[in-house]
Amino acid sequence: MAGHVVERHIIRGSEANERDVYEYALLRVVPRVERGECINAGVLVYCRAKGYVGARTHLDETRLLALDPAADVAGIQAALGAVEGVCGGGDTAGQAAGDDPGRRFRWLVAPRSTVVQPGPVHTGLTADPAAETERLLDLLVR
Repeated sequence: MAGHVVERHIIRGSEANERDVYEYALLRVVPRVERGECINAGVLVYCRAKGYVGARTHLDETRLLALDPAADVAGIQAALGAVEGVCGGGDTAGQAAGDDPGRRFRWLVAPRSTVVQPGPVHTGLTADPAAETERLLDLLVR
């Protein structure tokens, strides 16, 4: 096989089955950081090819209060809502309003030791990132 050249091509997702690469991370609520116990309360999705960043949240208050009966439910709901606001851009994004979707996603998935924390980033393929956000919420959170 001397002299045989193998050509490799990178095919964008939209050229193959009309799907694009996306990244996602779970949002976890850790009511007592020192204990490390958590529940999934949302999902962040970023698709560079579509210029999409979005978050959907759902807080199961019963599960939260089982982990910490004194949890600040209203404060946690506000923090989750703020994540959705940053993803949405505009006035609700605060200082991140002028940032592009990728920068907003990277800021939101940066590790932190707060009650609302992002999990590790995973990847997949999708034709519709908004629908994928909803699907992941149903699959991994609700």
